Amino acid sequence: MSVVSGRVLRSRADRYSVRWHPRTLAVCGVLLAIVVAVGALSLTTGTYPVGPDRVWATLLGHGTRIEHFIVVQLRLPRVLTAILAGWALGMSGAVFQGLSRNPLGSPDIIGFTAGAACSAVLEIVLLRGGPTEIAVAAVGGGLVTAVVVTLLSAKHRRLTGYRLILIGIGIGAMLQSVTTYLLTKATLPDAQSAAVWLIGSLNAVGWGTVTPLAVSVALLTPLAILGGRALGWLALGDETAKGLGLPVQRSRYLLIFTGTALAAVTVAAAGPITFVALAAPQLCRPLTRGSGAQIVPAGAMGAALLLAADFAAQRVIPSGQLPVGVLTGALGGLYLCWLLAREWRSGRS
Repeated sequence: MSVVSGRVLRSRADRYSVRWHPRTLAVCGVLLAIVVAVGALSLTTGTYPVGPDRVWATLLGHGTRIEHFIVVQLRLPRVLTAILAGWALGMSGAVFQGLSRNPLGSPDIIGFTAGAACSAVLEIVLLRGGPTEIAVAAVGGGLVTAVVVTLLSAKHRRLTGYRLILIGIGIGAMLQSVTTYLLTKATLPDAQSAAVWLIGSLNAVGWGTVTPLAVSVALLTPLAILGGRALGWLALGDETAKGLGLPVQRSRYLLIFTGTALAAVTVAAAGPITFVALAAPQLCRPLTRGSGAQIVPAGAMGAALLLAADFAAQRVIPSGQLPVGVLTGALGGLYLCWLLAREWRSGRS
């Protein structure tokens, strides 16, 4: 049983308390500083460089028309979308890894991202919906997939992490096959549009993407943070958690909804960007050295990872912009191989 360390802040009436860890706060501060630094660099550099003083003046409304277009209309929405999407993916990965007690527990591995992507492609290819309809279809598809996987994973009305991962991988493979079939039956323009969307990209995001994503993340973040405490109790075992007054199954279902919704709104905004949710919780854990789900550090790590990956993706090919999903997929594949090799070695030892 792990011992929870840290300091506790209590209200005067002693009704509410918040446990905080100085090292975790320091790690979150460093990650947020990286986000600010990379975000500022993204706003100033590019095909049309804009100096830091001109960026600041433009954000205050004193820039020229071309500076306003480049900074406010093109670069700022992209930076904010990367931060919000990375934050949501990091928290989603932390939720599912805490639920499954497995480092492979992430929405893209379990199949929830595949459900959102399949539903969105169905909307693109068959119904030919616009951006709003595609976003709604992605969120709905992710949630429906979560319900199916959860129901199939429940054994004797108890949800086990091992079954959740295995059944999720199987459902995800089936949904990916359906997505591929839909692409083969689509017209060339629809297939091209769907294929570009499936890569995962921030190239075409605007304020119409930022606003609903920000609202969704703002609503779901408190649920994820509150769920982190439930994850700590669940890690002690169902009977102990029940003895502490936690409604075990209800808490699990709420956590699954929250984690799936965080991943689904990200897919709706930028397509299925892979492996950020898988890597962010694992990368922040040795830095914080804390127990529990580490929801907030994972969100900060996800924001830093995705923003840095998008900054690099724009500059890998000098003549064009590489979709960020290509870069995260390549790096994530290497990370997954390393993770599996580490688990295999630890299993043998």
